[in-house]
Amino acid sequence: MTDNRTFESQADSGWAMSGVAFAATMMLMIGAFHVIAGFAAILNDDYFVLVRGYAFDLDITAWGWIHLILGLAVVATGIGLFARQTWAGVVALFLVVLSAIDNFFFIPYAPFWSLLLIALDVWVIWALTRPRAVRH
Repeated sequence: MTDNRTFESQADSGWAMSGVAFAATMMLMIGAFHVIAGFAAILNDDYFVLVRGYAFDLDITAWGWIHLILGLAVVATGIGLFARQTWAGVVALFLVVLSAIDNFFFIPYAPFWSLLLIALDVWVIWALTRPRAVRH
């Protein structure tokens, strides 16, 4: 006879690990999106429309560097999640929250793109904060 607690624990672990795999995959995509947006802003200042009177007005090239650096960090952390590194879970949560905040400030420049990335960031936060999703 099997113990129900063992079966439930294995089922929870399977769901948790697939949540981490999902989060890692989404982080690779989010990071790639950041890198693409960063390169677009760095290489061509006219790619994004300048918004006048915006409280958080930065040069488009500055936004490009922010997106590029953040994107590379998100990709590296997603790879760390795939490798089941213990540091990657906490760093991933920090980076996707930072990504969501960054995209919130970037909404006037690329509204649909920013809202899409915020939604993906929230989805990753949900996947990583599931019970037993990230084990130490």
